[in-house]
Amino acid sequence: MDATSRPPSLAGLRRTYEGLPLMETDLASDPISQFAAWFGEAVDAGLPEPNAMIVATCSAGGRPTARTVLLKGYDENGFVFYTNYESRKGRDLAENPRASLLFPWHSIRRQVRVEGSVVRISRDESAAYFRSRPYGSQIGAWASRQSAVVGSREELDERYARLAARWPEEPPVPDFWGGYRVVPAEMEFWQGQLDRMHDRLRYRRSGGGWVIERLAP
Repeated sequence: MDATSRPPSLAGLRRTYEGLPLMETDLASDPISQFAAWFGEAVDAGLPEPNAMIVATCSAGGRPTARTVLLKGYDENGFVFYTNYESRKGRDLAENPRASLLFPWHSIRRQVRVEGSVVRISRDESAAYFRSRPYGSQIGAWASRQSAVVGSREELDERYARLAARWPEEPPVPDFWGGYRVVPAEMEFWQGQLDRMHDRLRYRRSGGGWVIERLAP
């Protein structure tokens, strides 16, 4: 590799992190309430996509993959997102119904990590959300065989046009599309601090409740 083709240096990307201390006494008794508080603060801080999260899955053969999707709902039962069941993530979850979520709220020096089992939400819930989407997104769900190889952009656009002509008003809900709920077994709240002495507090499910543990940074 000659000098002109060297990748840019990472030295200029070094930074320090400084946030308010995160103490055990600051936390809610359950992780969903704590997430709600932090999510509200992320929204108030003006983050462009506070509900964007990285979803990591793993095939039965142990091959991991990750991608960014949007959180579409959460409550005491878990975190919901929607996708094509025949996509790469859908195939992984059929083989190995566990996932990890990561909310990377860089500008406020925070992140939240979730690990747990994954279940499909009810067909009625998926249909209700599908009906709430813009028409173009509904057609897009039909047009895209998510994760499959496409011959060209023109092929994809032609398929979209055909389906829009077939259903000019309201397409049916696809049977290959719907929601998943990640049911947390543990959740970690990370708050950046100076000198890499970050605060990491984890909720771990134990019996019918939660144990809170501090992790080394």
